[in-house]
Amino acid sequence: MSRVDELPNDLDESLNLNPPPAPAHAPPSAPNVFPTASSDSTPFPVDASWLERKGTTPALPPHMASVRSHTADEVVQMMNRTPLFMTSLQSTEGEDGDNVELDALRALQYEGTPAEIVQGFKEQGNEAVKVKRWKDGKDYYTKGLTVLAQRRNVRSLKSPDEAGENDSIAEDEAEIGKQKELEEACYVNRALCNLELKNLRSTTLDCASALRLNPKNVKAYYRSSLALFALDKLAEASDACTRGLMIDPSNAALKGFATKIQARQTSLRAIEQKKQEREQRAQKENFMLNTALRARNIRTRNTAQPPDMEDASIHLSPDPSAPTSTLMFPVVLLYPLHLQSDFVKAFSETDTVPNHLQYIFPLPWDEKQEYTLGSVDFYMETGSGGLIRVGKKVSLGKVLGSPGLEIVDGIVRINVLLKARAAEWIEEMKSRRGR
Repeated sequence: MSRVDELPNDLDESLNLNPPPAPAHAPPSAPNVFPTASSDSTPFPVDASWLERKGTTPALPPHMASVRSHTADEVVQMMNRTPLFMTSLQSTEGEDGDNVELDALRALQYEGTPAEIVQGFKEQGNEAVKVKRWKDGKDYYTKGLTVLAQRRNVRSLKSPDEAGENDSIAEDEAEIGKQKELEEACYVNRALCNLELKNLRSTTLDCASALRLNPKNVKAYYRSSLALFALDKLAEASDACTRGLMIDPSNAALKGFATKIQARQTSLRAIEQKKQEREQRAQKENFMLNTALRARNIRTRNTAQPPDMEDASIHLSPDPSAPTSTLMFPVVLLYPLHLQSDFVKAFSETDTVPNHLQYIFPLPWDEKQEYTLGSVDFYMETGSGGLIRVGKKVSLGKVLGSPGLEIVDGIVRINVLLKARAAEWIEEMKSRRGR
């Protein structure tokens, strides 16, 4: 009969009393070629305030929580701080005001000789220019030029002690020559960026700097010519273009632009000639007009604030420059008893007042039909404040030549009065002047 022994109370029940037999030839464990990410590593830091708001909601996996705890704008902003996903160098600093990864990449730009550093900036600028990122390209070329300016300052120092422990003054001729070549290239390339950004004066300055380094740089002449042309400095643009063609007579771009400059100069000369002709014609017309007025003893006077007459004016017709032409006047016909008026734009000196009233009458506001050619008289004010009665058969030119009359601000004013009430109006005018 088998014996069953009772187990003691302190026996650890977790012990495996029957382990599986080990295989006779266990294969060695293979190394983990693809290491897995740590469970506590997340693409973005988890926002603690978001976790608090979650309350009793079941927790998300860490990777999902790190994304869900931020808004879409915050995620984009954090991705933009990562060099791989950056779309701009602006606003890439972290919470502490720095970006370690970006600083590490930037530090690589300044490794090597000055020529190598500038070459790196130049290549980055060229890449930006290829995709027409003109501002970024300009910034890269400027950084390269800044490095070269610093090296020039270092070379100008008299002793290594003045230069500092980390700055070597000793640079071979090949290095210095390479730096000059790069400086010239950076200036002429930055001129292109400034030209596209419409920084025209900066374009000319960069081209001038490139030409000081190499007076035979055709690109500098070409881009300088483009900027000067845009500034409408055609003489300077033509000079720059001509100098470039003296160096490279077969340059198609310069030859084409020289033709464009010449065409523009021809056009401007034609415009200037027409302007001078207009001015000369206006002077002649004004002289003939004044001569005609003096010959007819017609006086004119302008006040400090003349009315806007648009294109109505005293002129000679049909030819303003011919002494045999007829004087034409803008005339206002006033009806002071009814506070109404009519305007005749071109009243000939040979016309009488009835010549125009015959097509103006009847007046639309004259309900009683009081105004007729037989029921009205005409009066004009003199320069001294008096009145002259205008005869119905007297031409305007003869009236205006009467002593005491003058045309004020280029407008002839004629009062049209009902005969029956003319005396009443005249007395009222006298009383007003008396006061």
